[in-house]
Amino acid sequence: MNPPRRFLRGVVVAAALTSLFFSTNILAQSTNRQIGTQFEVTADPLVQRPEGKPCVVQLFSNYTFAFFSDTTQTFQFTPPSNCSGPFEKVVFEADFSENGGVQFDRTASIYLANTNLYFGTTPEPLATLTNTWHVERDVSDYVALMNVPQQGTIVLGNCTTDCPPPYNTLLNGVFTVNANLQFYPAGKHHSDRHDHGQQNRPPDAVLPLVQSSGGGINLPAFLFSPTDQFSTTFTLPTNIERVYLDVVAQSQSTDEQWYACFPNDLANINEVYGCGNTDFRETEVTIDGTPAGISPVSPWVYTGFLPDQWVPMPGAQTLQFVPYRVNLTPFASQLSDGNPHTISLSVFNDDSYFAATASLLLFLDSGSTQVTGAVTKNTLTAPSPVVTENLQGTSTVTGTIGVTSDRRFTIAGYVNTSHGKVATALSQHQDFSSTQTIDFDTVNFSVLDQKTSVQNNVSSTTTVSSQDSTVVTRDDFSFPITVDFIFPVSASPFGFTVATTQQYHTDDQVWEGRHLASFNSVTNSVKASDVSPASSSQNYTSFDSDGQFYNCQIASKNNTLTKVTRGCNPDHH
Repeated sequence: MNPPRRFLRGVVVAAALTSLFFSTNILAQSTNRQIGTQFEVTADPLVQRPEGKPCVVQLFSNYTFAFFSDTTQTFQFTPPSNCSGPFEKVVFEADFSENGGVQFDRTASIYLANTNLYFGTTPEPLATLTNTWHVERDVSDYVALMNVPQQGTIVLGNCTTDCPPPYNTLLNGVFTVNANLQFYPAGKHHSDRHDHGQQNRPPDAVLPLVQSSGGGINLPAFLFSPTDQFSTTFTLPTNIERVYLDVVAQSQSTDEQWYACFPNDLANINEVYGCGNTDFRETEVTIDGTPAGISPVSPWVYTGFLPDQWVPMPGAQTLQFVPYRVNLTPFASQLSDGNPHTISLSVFNDDSYFAATASLLLFLDSGSTQVTGAVTKNTLTAPSPVVTENLQGTSTVTGTIGVTSDRRFTIAGYVNTSHGKVATALSQHQDFSSTQTIDFDTVNFSVLDQKTSVQNNVSSTTTVSSQDSTVVTRDDFSFPITVDFIFPVSASPFGFTVATTQQYHTDDQVWEGRHLASFNSVTNSVKASDVSPASSSQNYTSFDSDGQFYNCQIASKNNTLTKVTRGCNPDHH
């Protein structure tokens, strides 16, 4: 994972290696919130737990990752012998540690039966102290995988003495990882009823997309160009009522800072980030080659960009990516016809490259062996972003580059089930806009100022109609980012400074007729700047219709944690 490249590539690599020796670097999704320390920390909450003691299954202990030969390690999962389902909740937990020293940030992912349970990145190490961080995820929707023994895989590419020169004598950071699953048996108060209007039961089947070149082990699939596809052909059960796809698309290499890329016609002045195809990216989902859904690409920021900016906290979701769930229910009857169907992912405007995972979630009609129906409407087409260039000058170029993509589409279908006809209509509005404001010396490259501002909103209204009721779900997703890059800055160890702002937001409402049945809202705001004195802050707020409220604010100055509010330590049980 790299800072900006092209003209600054040599400057940045040299500065980054130098900084690894004197700065204590980054992150965490842990509760290690100790004011006055540089241990990584986030404001993210832990997973809410039911009452009662869970049954814990250790997946693996003290797996170490020092060399490329350790990149892929497997483990065996056996269902808990001391308790059986149904389970009210299943929680995945992982604990990472890294010795003090010098290392780059790395990508890590964990799978069970080729299905992704965790996908995120690691921090760079502290200078001398062992750093630790904790991640956890509610994986109750994946419980169908956990009824029988399965093989799992953890992937964490890292190198030390086996790195290519000169890194083989510089990098010495080693990762150690532990992981478990915690099963909470359903209590007497827990209802396991089948309500067709709401997702209050887990999927009946979970099926991962599997890359064809994985040799039976599902590493993240690599998509190097817009035409590359991550595809799997399934012959699925013939009684599917509802179907979803959980998607993660992680930017890497040239596309690492995709949100700051230029149109290709400006390659001659593209000196900061060095990537093309504009700054619009989107994951496209197809079924048998037909557009079936979209997944916005999240602007995750990794700790290697810039190391001194992300002390002691990371960007939003840096340690653990949040999958985007695509509703494919209008295609349920098509997928239930007994024929093979190919589900594929690609990344629009991919400029090399993205790592992707995806998991198919199926809800089955237990009262029948065959559902019928049809897709009745599908207006989804490929995006066609509009580029506006308002630039002045030749040797000194100033002005703005704008990109917009604003489209609406509807996908609808129905299934005939054992409890009657159920129709699903999904109306979605994708609204993307960006502005790159630049001031470039294109002759001597002595001035390279670029301010990036990207807004990406996806709003969905899903109407499910049956003989008993009509349920309307409204989902809003946004994940804007602003990055202000200024070069030169003589006082900066990198020769330039970066200020970053992110604000992840989701809002979900479920209406039964005129009655608001449930709601959930999450806002995760992060700001960081390495403009002296370096500072950062995070505010994580969530609330829902069950009465759960969480608000945690943390802040740092001069790379040291200075603020932790009382709301960061609620009773998680």
